[in-house]
Amino acid sequence: MKAKLGIAPIAWWNDDLAELSDDVSLEECLRQASVAGFTGMETGRRFPMDMAELGPILARHGISVCGGWFSGLLLDGDIEVEKDRIAAQHAFFKAAGAPCIVYGETARSVQGVKSAPLATKPKLTEAEIATYGRKISDFADWCAGNGMPISYHHHMAAAIETEEELDLLMKHSTVPLLFDAGHMAFAGGNNLRVIENHHKRITHVHTKDIRQAVVDGLDRSRESFLDAVVKGAFTVPGDGSLDFEVLVKALAAKGYEGWFVVEAEQDPKVSPPLEMAKKGHKELLRVMAAAGYEVAK
Repeated sequence: MKAKLGIAPIAWWNDDLAELSDDVSLEECLRQASVAGFTGMETGRRFPMDMAELGPILARHGISVCGGWFSGLLLDGDIEVEKDRIAAQHAFFKAAGAPCIVYGETARSVQGVKSAPLATKPKLTEAEIATYGRKISDFADWCAGNGMPISYHHHMAAAIETEEELDLLMKHSTVPLLFDAGHMAFAGGNNLRVIENHHKRITHVHTKDIRQAVVDGLDRSRESFLDAVVKGAFTVPGDGSLDFEVLVKALAAKGYEGWFVVEAEQDPKVSPPLEMAKKGHKELLRVMAAAGYEVAK
């Protein structure tokens, strides 16, 4: 069983809340990720979208592109428009040899609206999810057919947030799935059941942890997703409430191989990124060994 360990730059620079960002360069971010032991990093706002420029920088630190977010608008949008919107990133990721583009549906989402309570997230009927599922399936097929697959990220405060919503999307689509343990736990879902039900669709994994006490203390009728981030709802494996040994063993039992990416947005002044990256990497190495994975160096 083969595994690769990556990290997202959101620990260093938050794209939704600029104030939750460390004042470090791309080079320093990559250096710290490499020092912590990671061999991959997802892209962020300070990444040049040109491998002629980025490639030598990555090579200096032994890091490869292991994914990156695309803010999709397909729920309310046109598939041809979305093809145009993703084209530049699609070409860049192919050049970078990335495993996938992380597709996040941002149409109607309140994930980036600090004034919008969690309870105001969009809610779709099964019929609406079925219609959306057909569109996202066609889009995913086009992306894969052109050499760069997407992996669908269920996300707090978005249209597909809860376990029930994810079940319906999987029922009514063929889109590959990004499994995010932290987002599913935050949404009240059962991570082991999600793995059991949808393991054949999982192509990418985010090992986001949560602080359960922070999540439980939120007033979802008044507080937003970004409020939760500021309060410290998320953290790295080994620093939160989720049992990643159990989760990783469950993924191993279903034959998952590929990237495990630490993605934990926090206040870098409260949770120094290098310190947290080292903690997350150490915990992942422990649980990977327990699950029988060989981790690429």
